[in-house]
Amino acid sequence: MAGVAPNSAPAGRLGIVAGSGKLPLYLAEAARAAGEDPFIFRLKNEADGLFDGYDNTVLGVGDLKGLAHNLAGHGITRIVMSGAVKRRPPFGDIRPNLRSLMKLPSAVRTLLSGGDDAVLRMVIALLEAQGCTVLGAHEILPGLLATVGPLGTAAPSVEDQRDIARAADAAEALGRLDVGQGAVSVGGRIVALEGVEGTDAMLGRVAALRAEGRISARRKGVLVKLCKPQQDLRVDLPTIGVSTVENAIAAGLAGIAVEAGRALVVEREAMISAANNAGLFVVGIERNGESGA
Repeated sequence: MAGVAPNSAPAGRLGIVAGSGKLPLYLAEAARAAGEDPFIFRLKNEADGLFDGYDNTVLGVGDLKGLAHNLAGHGITRIVMSGAVKRRPPFGDIRPNLRSLMKLPSAVRTLLSGGDDAVLRMVIALLEAQGCTVLGAHEILPGLLATVGPLGTAAPSVEDQRDIARAADAAEALGRLDVGQGAVSVGGRIVALEGVEGTDAMLGRVAALRAEGRISARRKGVLVKLCKPQQDLRVDLPTIGVSTVENAIAAGLAGIAVEAGRALVVEREAMISAANNAGLFVVGIERNGESGA
């Protein structure tokens, strides 16, 4: 996988804020291959134990004081946020430092009532208040970005193309509301929208509806994941991997479409192999919903 240029001369150490999943580890490996010595902030009750051999510490999601202490102690001036975070920190878990106190009232309001995108933008602002530059995962590992067209051997049919267009419209509308990034269309009918439960749980709902006979057994359907229109590309890009393919297969779908250049594909080889074995297509689409097939 392509990463940052080995001959680049970064200013200050790179910190990786790690939620769950393998993406933080991929970023750490790419950074190390490029000559960096990344420091890993493993989010408490979120990050997987994948960081043997890396300098790391466990950090509460709202522990800004602990974050600032580690930033200064390890010379960290750049931060990349990666991996899933399932829980928002309770108010009592927020530990501000002096640099974040001025932003705390608005941060608490966002935490209590804002959507995920609003919360993530607030987190970026708090990190920048500590003097850090916030980078996107795609800036560290651009090879993870989806490309236009089929990623495997299968390609969408004409009917699948209609489902892609329909689900893309729904996903874009959902994103404008700062609710989720994904939608499923079966036979031109929107049968599921992604909420706080995430993509895999949404696909589990589709599988259950299919088993109950509430979704046509004759039509397969498509999952589409798009960036929210207002989304900051440095955080929470739509992501698919092996589990997405496995759950799409269980839901009886024909395929998956993601936004080319604005979505991440993790475990690419294993994911494509699983999709090919099942005859399921995975395709990168342009923002206007036109497939690259």
